[in-house]
Amino acid sequence: MTAVGESATDLRTGGPSRRADGIAPVTSIPVTSMPVSSLPARSGARSLLGPGWPLTLLLALYPLWWALGLGVLVFPLAAVPMAVQLWRRHAAGRPVRLPPGFWLWLAFCATVVAGLAVLDVDPEGTVVAGFGDRITAVAFRLVQYAALTILLVYAGNLSTAVLTQRRLVNLLGWLFAVTVAGGLLGTFAGSFEFTSPFELLLPDGVRGKSFVKSLVHPYAAQIMDLVGDPAPRPAAPWGYTNTWGNNFCLLAVWFAVAAFAYRTSLRTRILAVATLVVSVVPVVHSLNRGLWIGLGVTAVFVAVRQALAGRVRSLIALGVVGAGLIVALAATPLGDVVERRMDNGKSNGVRMFLTERALAGFTESPVLGFGSTRNTVGGRNSITVGESAACERCGNFTVGGNGQLWQLLFAHGLVGTVTYFGFFGYALWRFRRDRSAIGLAGTAAIAGSFVAALWYNSLVTPLAFTFLGYVLLWRNEQTRPGA
Repeated sequence: MTAVGESATDLRTGGPSRRADGIAPVTSIPVTSMPVSSLPARSGARSLLGPGWPLTLLLALYPLWWALGLGVLVFPLAAVPMAVQLWRRHAAGRPVRLPPGFWLWLAFCATVVAGLAVLDVDPEGTVVAGFGDRITAVAFRLVQYAALTILLVYAGNLSTAVLTQRRLVNLLGWLFAVTVAGGLLGTFAGSFEFTSPFELLLPDGVRGKSFVKSLVHPYAAQIMDLVGDPAPRPAAPWGYTNTWGNNFCLLAVWFAVAAFAYRTSLRTRILAVATLVVSVVPVVHSLNRGLWIGLGVTAVFVAVRQALAGRVRSLIALGVVGAGLIVALAATPLGDVVERRMDNGKSNGVRMFLTERALAGFTESPVLGFGSTRNTVGGRNSITVGESAACERCGNFTVGGNGQLWQLLFAHGLVGTVTYFGFFGYALWRFRRDRSAIGLAGTAAIAGSFVAALWYNSLVTPLAFTFLGYVLLWRNEQTRPGA
């Protein structure tokens, strides 16, 4: 990757004055040639508690939020001060910039709200329930979509004098390191879990519900039988194995930018390489084929973009890394784990069953969908099979729970699907000429999210990180001369 440029407001000590809300004025300043290393140093406390603190605290202290039992619940909490700062900016007569193509995202959100009108409809083959039975999960999604929308606008309006591009990249790179640490914890201490402080505050009848427990009860791994024996699959600190794998892909590119695209010490780069090498262990032990495919797609995407820009060394590097990985898998027990996973496709039948149900539901309500997911009657082999305390995964599968694409088609129809992917597709087109390290990483993350939509759901943290990648691309565009 090429070196990353910063805006003039990032690099000079005499830039525009900082406002109380930390949000930048609309005008842009041309890029200077001053090196990134000339950025003035800040104390840790000032960086955490200064202007822009809601976003900084949200990302930098996410392991703490997870341990406290807040996890993804921290996003709506952080959105409150973000919204207040945006409102103060508006009240002061300073325009709030909106992301390019934002009308597509607003159209998607409107579709989600319109889906409330059909919550009491029961598609064929799903469990009969009413509006009141489904509104809790739907309200959770609505709140999270609203919170992440505020995050997107707030982060895009933060002045680069308050939150530099490099600092935001570093925060995302830090979360990749957290993901690797959580993966190692899940691999070697899969039974690790504890009751969080927030969980203790909840009534027994509430915290005992499986959905609530998945939000407030920290655990290292999900124990699943995929290769013959129950084995831990890393999940910390993201709650689910699939979410862990999705976030690993989304954050890996930013870790690479933070470690190798800026001027960093040799010690930092050695530590980064060691982190990447060690990360192979939880990646393999996650038994997550979607993660494996996603990493391959991301690597190829970056290499091809570099090659099209005349940097053919990236293709050579990709070949060397690929060959080294093959040798490592062949020479270590990790190769046996991969082989067993490929030979055992226990989840294939369930995924195909849910995909068929999602497409069948789409044909029943192709325009706006059914407003939310539904649970199937029975399992894929018999309608008499259902979920129970003794077998929580025996039936009543969630239609739309096997990938963002299938959830959008079933829950929000053609309108929701087109507007959701249209927003991110527009970003790929809009920022296609950005060949900086941030441009490569941001477009790779968004492109990877399209592939991940076949088997991963995006709410909450994967969508948040995709939005922040969008923000980095958007801010990069604003700092170019003539923007």
